[in-house]
Amino acid sequence: MTDIARRVQNLPPYLFARIEQLIEQKKSEGVDVISLGIGDPDEPTPEHICREAARQINVRENHQYPSSAGMLAYRSAVADWYARRFGVWVDPKNEVVSLIGSKEGIAHISWCFVDPGDTVLVPDPGYPVYAGGTILAGGNIHCLPLLPENDYLPRLEDIPSDTARKAKILFLNYPNNPTAAVTREGFFDEVVRFAREYDILVCHDAAYIDVSFEGYRPPSFLEIQGAKEVGIEFGSVSKPYNMTGWRCGWAVGNKHAIEVLGRLKSNIDSGVFQAVQYAAIAGLNGSQQCVSRINGVYRKRRDMALAALGEIGWDITPTKATFYLWLKVPKGFTSESFAEHLIDRAGVVVTPGTGYGNYGAGYFRISLTLSDALLQEALKRLKSTLGRVSF
Repeated sequence: MTDIARRVQNLPPYLFARIEQLIEQKKSEGVDVISLGIGDPDEPTPEHICREAARQINVRENHQYPSSAGMLAYRSAVADWYARRFGVWVDPKNEVVSLIGSKEGIAHISWCFVDPGDTVLVPDPGYPVYAGGTILAGGNIHCLPLLPENDYLPRLEDIPSDTARKAKILFLNYPNNPTAAVTREGFFDEVVRFAREYDILVCHDAAYIDVSFEGYRPPSFLEIQGAKEVGIEFGSVSKPYNMTGWRCGWAVGNKHAIEVLGRLKSNIDSGVFQAVQYAAIAGLNGSQQCVSRINGVYRKRRDMALAALGEIGWDITPTKATFYLWLKVPKGFTSESFAEHLIDRAGVVVTPGTGYGNYGAGYFRISLTLSDALLQEALKRLKSTLGRVSF
């Protein structure tokens, strides 16, 4: 068989694929595994969205190839949602493109603007697809450390000017996966100034922008004056409407970047199934009470986890957004050894922080996307296994 292309050889194994393999291995050994590893909402997709999908699936026109850019009705729904949610106006015809989930667009944007040897600024720890897309495009990764002393925001002033001049793309993600950090006032303004100075495309991953608690409303990058001149934002119906398996998202913003991404997509995919687009429209245009309800579920689980983990020894500031907790590993463990210890001794899966980059060392991530009963059982097992921890 012919040799594997170097671009694929250079890819690390995808983090969640390894977790799924580990879960299957333990299950085959008879272990009753509870996974706190993957951020996949456990609640069902709201009924009104499913009803629209069922109706549209029988419409004959929807059985044909869709537009790779997305139906204008879908792109208009995204634009209307931005206007209502953020007061941001985007042209659905040329500033919105549909995606087969935001992950697809995040992976492909580097193919659009990065030539071999070009630099991409990638947050560390961060969603692995930022680095993966860069590697596939032949780009060089310059890591931006996200440190607790900086509230998990990159220090743009620490990026060497020669590196910034070589950079083509800056990836950002707030609310953040894996740290659950949120941006501070003024940070996005700094990003716009930085991108203008060095002619960099900002790619803001806003997958968790509607998963927030207690009145906190995460901002869109596009709210900032001048943001559309330098950047785009990725979004998805996956998290707010429990639609991860439906694979439907978008990119919005800079007209040139959207056109180029759409041009690439027209050559490699045939778009999102139209019945799914209609279902997403029902979510975006319908009552958002379902979003508020599910956020209430996550807040309850967050509080449950914080109380139990506090008894074990973790002192955690309540998160404002996402359904993740980012925690230090106890004394005597690495990220990997702690994750292995928990699955071996407790049958509980957590995600080692190093799966998100070198600066994730010494941390692990918990996802709250499992039932209250399973979460309670997992926390009970952690307490029984760990007792009282120190750091």
